[in-house]
Amino acid sequence: MAKMDSSFDAGIAEIEPSHSGLASIQVKLPDGSVREFPRGSTAFDVANSISPRLAAASVVAKIKALHRAASTPAAELDKDVEETAEAEMYVDHDTAVERLVDLHAPLEEDVELQLLRENDAESLKVVRHSAAHVMATAVLELFPETKLGHGPATDAGFFYDFYRPTPFTPDDLKAIEAKMAEVVARDQRFLHEFEDREEAVSKFRDTGDFMKLHFVERFTKPGEMVSLYRNGHFTDFCRGPHVPTTGRVKAFKVLSLAGAYWLGDEKNPQLQRIYGTAFFSQKEMDAHFARLEEMAKRDHRLLGKQLDLFSIQEVAGAGLIFWHPKGAIIRKTMEDWMREECLRRGYSMVYTPHVMRRELWRISGHEGHYAQNMYTPMELDDAEYRLKPMNCPGHILIYKNSPKSYRDLPVRYAELGNVYRYERSGTMHGLLRVRGFTQDDAHIFCTPEQVEDEMAGCVEFAEVVLKTFGFQEFKVELSTWDPKDSKSYDGTAEQWQMATLAIESVLQRKQIPYKTFLGEGAFYGPKIDIKLVDVLGRLWQLSTVQFDFNLPARFDLEYVGEDGERHQPVMVHRALFGSVERFFGVLIEHYAGAFPLWLAPVQIGLVPISERHREYAEKIQQQLQKHGFRVELDGRNEKMNAKIRDFTLQKVPYVLVMGDKEAESNAVSVRARGKGDQGSVGFEEFLTRIQGLLESRSMEL
Repeated sequence: MAKMDSSFDAGIAEIEPSHSGLASIQVKLPDGSVREFPRGSTAFDVANSISPRLAAASVVAKIKALHRAASTPAAELDKDVEETAEAEMYVDHDTAVERLVDLHAPLEEDVELQLLRENDAESLKVVRHSAAHVMATAVLELFPETKLGHGPATDAGFFYDFYRPTPFTPDDLKAIEAKMAEVVARDQRFLHEFEDREEAVSKFRDTGDFMKLHFVERFTKPGEMVSLYRNGHFTDFCRGPHVPTTGRVKAFKVLSLAGAYWLGDEKNPQLQRIYGTAFFSQKEMDAHFARLEEMAKRDHRLLGKQLDLFSIQEVAGAGLIFWHPKGAIIRKTMEDWMREECLRRGYSMVYTPHVMRRELWRISGHEGHYAQNMYTPMELDDAEYRLKPMNCPGHILIYKNSPKSYRDLPVRYAELGNVYRYERSGTMHGLLRVRGFTQDDAHIFCTPEQVEDEMAGCVEFAEVVLKTFGFQEFKVELSTWDPKDSKSYDGTAEQWQMATLAIESVLQRKQIPYKTFLGEGAFYGPKIDIKLVDVLGRLWQLSTVQFDFNLPARFDLEYVGEDGERHQPVMVHRALFGSVERFFGVLIEHYAGAFPLWLAPVQIGLVPISERHREYAEKIQQQLQKHGFRVELDGRNEKMNAKIRDFTLQKVPYVLVMGDKEAESNAVSVRARGKGDQGSVGFEEFLTRIQGLLESRSMEL
């Protein structure tokens, strides 16, 4: 077995540069400077030459060959391999354009080099991968009969698959975490070593390590050297990279245990998957778990039940939402605002059928491109029909029903239309992924000269939607086609280029930063996806604006131009809530169920101190309802504090308490959500205050 470099048994400060000959290489640093080092120098050598403190703080290095163009070998993998963590762990990335390497990997050619420290996101993935090795080390020391699967880093932490006939117990997980602490305390080096493929195959076969044998045979070729990483007595088939020592895995936790079949096939042995997570520091890990706890408190499914907003009934079917009265009033408020805003912006409201002939979906292209997401056809008297997954063909038929002139354009149709999509059972999640939902859809038919202004208007409208509902930050993505996969898209290269340039012009004109993603566009054209950022910093995909040169051609849409000739209009799709259900689910979590006054299902709770104060409370209720407020009076024979507590648990914005003093002076004692007792104020003064909050749709109380 050959080691990558033989000095790993020494401490970092004692490591000498490992130079293989007198030839030199050039290393380009992020500041643009180029330095010369002996060939075989390491990233650690480079860091140490700049500053010992930098060397000690570095976690991993990112390099890119200065004078060599190469393709990423992952492109040559089977698609099913690309979609697993196996590809990242076992495929050789030595020819990748840009790659991460160990700090102590020898540099054999001219490179651009970047030293990544603990504040770099890519470093965290390396730490987590190393933590998976630490966990595997601990498991084998405690349970040596165990066979290893694979252990990748994930966005949330890491996991490792193990084969062991005896199930792990909760006490075993505690023991594994304790043993991991011992491995970390040993501060063992992560040694990159190589072994002849046939030797590795023979060894794994002899020891019965059927999973490692599979990985070696699948991800290496005869005659190749197999890449291994060793820390102490533990060795694993792995490409790396890793942190320098186990001691750099500073904060970690074993989380849970789950079952998994080997290679995802239930005919294969069942594995035990242990999940964990790791961070650079205990402080960061504590913050992570505090955030998870907050997310759990905000779970819209939990709050939906607690606040009696909606339900999903098993007897009716998965992914189908029942809106309860309180949820329905919030939905009505959202939809009323959207309809009013659409009308103010020159849209015409329309309604289209829920089910239409299958032939319509053939014409639109959905039958060919989207059938797997549609419900199966139903055969009626005259033809086959499908539930609609989109509103666009219906709006097209309304446009086509009467002749149009250039003077009529743009034509803007908007609909809060119910659509139905066949989501697989494992993908549904409360309100966020459903089978039946209401899309705030709009389609704009315009001339090519009008399209940029129309798309700019849609983006501005989206900003207004997000800010009105309390979101101050969003990120924008431009999704377009992949020219290498043109069969998956309609339209010519010229049309896609024209449409993409139009969208880019809109975003640049509005000075909106964006990222471009190839291959993520709709089959009929490129799109803008606007992802809002909630109070916990999570991204949510909701608003979208899409360019379409395909459907107008498929349906032979036209208008008479100023020249008297017939022309084909351009079409813009846009949905700003995205779906009412999903937007509502995000709102619940963003506000933790404590909706602002204008959205709250019950805006004011009334608490008469005793039965003799009920008449005054009813008078206040009538006056508030006369001014359009949603009010609930608790007239139960319960103590005042119990009534206040119940309204508080329902997250009602204002609770008004009324006794003798308030009845005598036409006043109310105000308790504001999150602020407590605000004292007694005159009713008219209170009414004026909350009317202002309602009209401005304020987020504050």
